[in-house]
Amino acid sequence: MLLAIDVGNTQTVFGLYAGDESLAQWRVATEPERTADELGVLVDRLLDLQEQSVEDVSAACLCSTVPVLVREYETLAKRYLNAPMLVVGPGVKTGIPIRVDDPREVGPDRIANAVAARARYGAPCVVVDFGTATNFDAVSAAGEYIGGAIAPGVETSMDALFARAARLVKVDFVAPPEPIGSNTVHALQSGFVFGFAGQTDGIVGRIRAQIGTGARVVATGGLASLIAPHSETIDLVDVDLTLDGVRMLWEHNQDTD
Repeated sequence: MLLAIDVGNTQTVFGLYAGDESLAQWRVATEPERTADELGVLVDRLLDLQEQSVEDVSAACLCSTVPVLVREYETLAKRYLNAPMLVVGPGVKTGIPIRVDDPREVGPDRIANAVAARARYGAPCVVVDFGTATNFDAVSAAGEYIGGAIAPGVETSMDALFARAARLVKVDFVAPPEPIGSNTVHALQSGFVFGFAGQTDGIVGRIRAQIGTGARVVATGGLASLIAPHSETIDLVDVDLTLDGVRMLWEHNQDTD
């Protein structure tokens, strides 16, 4: 079985696969100070929930936007999994042409998203990933990754606002009953939910104008389900997109001879 790992700045998602079948997924907070031993204990407990053990894992594939954790996960693979690990990054076969100025600058999660989106939904397509940052990634009609846009994420923006506005308090990440908030809580929720939906539509509209108005738009990430219903351009939500892209990258890098 393959253990796919998507380490984001805020959350880490583990996925257990048998071929292309997803057996289980777990989402935990990303803690950059975690050691390989701590990660080993964590993975062992997660697998135990699925009545599996580290001995059942034959390979691992890591996609990490937190560089300091890469070595710890590599040690985890050697020490606890006793299995090969592929780290998504420069030199890894993607199966998709990357047409940007410097491919080494593209985050591995963005590549995983593009690979999975093209495979699942065809080209052209746009991925909107609502994470610590909101990433917009475009795949051309020719099936090439051609770049995108990066904007502050919903939670990042909210934290910045609360840090600078002493009279505002944190609110739940839910949609308000209506756009015009009659109190501070609803006003904040309206600004964030409808504001990010509007930002999404504006950026996607410009991307579509460049790659084709028929490009499908796929949303993923922790807050995709919150923003997508209020967007006029998002066609569907696929919360498994990044992790499945990690699985596809692993498979693409295996020798078939």
